[in-house]
Amino acid sequence: MSERQSLFGIELDPLTMDQTVERCLAAVRDGGQLEIGVVNAAKLVTMRRDPRLAEAVAGCDLVLADGQAVVWAGRILRAPLPERVAGIDLFLRLLAEAESAGMSVYFLGARQEVLKEMLRRVADRYPGLKVAGSRHGYFDDSEQEAIADSIARSGAQMLFLGMTSPKKEIFTAAYGARTGARVVHGVGGSFDIVAGVTRRAPESWQRRGLEWLYRALQEPRRLGRRYLTTNAAFALMTARERIRLTPSIAPANRSR
Repeated sequence: MSERQSLFGIELDPLTMDQTVERCLAAVRDGGQLEIGVVNAAKLVTMRRDPRLAEAVAGCDLVLADGQAVVWAGRILRAPLPERVAGIDLFLRLLAEAESAGMSVYFLGARQEVLKEMLRRVADRYPGLKVAGSRHGYFDDSEQEAIADSIARSGAQMLFLGMTSPKKEIFTAAYGARTGARVVHGVGGSFDIVAGVTRRAPESWQRRGLEWLYRALQEPRRLGRRYLTTNAAFALMTARERIRLTPSIAPANRSR
C-alpha cells in the first residue's frame, strides 16, 4: 500500500486511476467498505474555513487528487502524486467495471429530471449494469437516515452521490457505513455531465488545468468570480507552504 502524502495538512493517497479502480473492486469482492473523498483546489481552500468539511474528507478511506492543480501543488511541495484521479473518470470506470462484474449500483443526487435523463443514458451506455435504485438529491437533513436505510435495503454494492460539497461529504461521513454499500463515491456534478446538462472541458483543457475556466465560461455569472477567488487563494496557499518548507539560508552563506 502506498504511503500517504501530506498536502496542506490533508493526507492524500498517491494512487493512479488503475490502482484506485482495483482498490474499489477489491472492497466489493472482499466485503470491505471504502469511502472515497476527492479534492480539488477549490475544495482545499474551502476546507481551511470549514472544519466540518475538512473532518469529513479526512475521515474517508481514500482521498484522491481530483484537480490537476492539486497534482502540481504536490510536486512543488514535495508531496508527489502520480496523476490526477478525476471523480467523473473514476465514476465512469466503476460503472463499466460494475457492469462487467455484475455488481449493483445506486445513484443518489441531482434534480429528478436530470437523474431520469442520466439513468436513460447510463442504460444505453451500460445495458448490463444492475441498478439497485436511485433517488434525487434534494432532501432535508432529517431524511438522511431513512435514505441510508433505503439504500441498504436495495443491496447496492456501489453508491454514487451526485451532490455538491459539503453535502455529499457530510452524508458519507454520517451515513456511508449505514448504507451498506461497499464503495461510496461522491461524484459532485457528474450526473449533470452524463445527462448532458453541462459540458465537460476538452482533454486539452484538462491537461492544462483549465477545466475550471471552461466551466466558468459556461456560467460566468455564477462561477466566474468564485473560481477566480478560490484559484488565487489556492496559489497563495501553495506559495506560503513552499516558503514554509524551504530551508532557511545559512548565516554563513548570507555573509558572502
